[in-house]
Amino acid sequence: MRAALLRVTMLAVGWVIAILVVPVAILRIIALTLPDVDPLSILDDLRGPRGVVLVVAVAVIQVVGALLLARLIASRQARRLTEPMTALAERAERLGAGESRLRPMDSGIPEIDRVSDVLARSSANIARQLAEQRDFAADASHQLRTPLTALLMRLDEIATTDDLEAARHEASIAISQVERLAKVVDDLLSRSKAEQSAVSLDSILAALQREWQPAFARARRTVRVHGERGLYVQAAPSAVSQIVSTLFENSLQHGRGTVDVEARRSGPSVVLQVSDQGSGVPTEIAGQIFEREVSSSGSGLGLSLARDLAAANGGRLELLSARPALFALFLSEAHRPEV
Repeated sequence: MRAALLRVTMLAVGWVIAILVVPVAILRIIALTLPDVDPLSILDDLRGPRGVVLVVAVAVIQVVGALLLARLIASRQARRLTEPMTALAERAERLGAGESRLRPMDSGIPEIDRVSDVLARSSANIARQLAEQRDFAADASHQLRTPLTALLMRLDEIATTDDLEAARHEASIAISQVERLAKVVDDLLSRSKAEQSAVSLDSILAALQREWQPAFARARRTVRVHGERGLYVQAAPSAVSQIVSTLFENSLQHGRGTVDVEARRSGPSVVLQVSDQGSGVPTEIAGQIFEREVSSSGSGLGLSLARDLAAANGGRLELLSARPALFALFLSEAHRPEV
């Protein structure tokens, strides 16, 4: 902007100097090119009142012409400067009003363009933060809903049983669920990658089987766990529990028959397969089953979040078969920790 103002000033001054110098330069050219013409004779003709009036008139015309020309130049350059400034102020107002999609300007003035670039980057950051907040709220809703549902089922079992020993057993499982729920809340608040360790897959599956068995029993269904035993995976325990719980919930809502859970080694990985005897995933959504907002019913967040949790723990979640539905969780195998 300083460069533009300097150019405007120099241009205006240059034109004023030109207007004032040109008449003198013309006289000098006449004197050099027409030696028979005496410039002093021209000045002699300007003596007297008539000459004074003529000289004053020429001077006034020069000054007025210089001022008009300077005003014209200044007005054009002022518009060139003020229009980008006005557009920049409008963009700042739109950003303050909540608009999150602003494009950079190309005004030709480096200072204004730099400010415009900062506003555009700020609007992009705001859009990204808003999207992250929406995703966080949706993820939190789903991650909290599953353990709360399981906890509610346990409390319902305790409330309806007269067997003290059974009530104690159910209460013990409910306490474990509350602890897992607290861990989920901690993970959500930190929004960071949970600490990974060597996790016993047998212990996680046994705990989840106890948690979900009452819900499947009410639906007259069962969960069968088989395959290799003594497997350990490198992952966060809460993440593995959440992924498998999501697959159980998905099967409970959309599947039928026995839920078959099989664990096995596959090279350096451990594969956990979950399937049931239902009709499977509809063809129209099978290719996008892990995308957000894609689901035959429900929130459409469970499988998407489960896939993200698997990726965050160095694994992957895949749909190996749509009919019947067969999901596979791949995780890195870990050595059994020494006691």
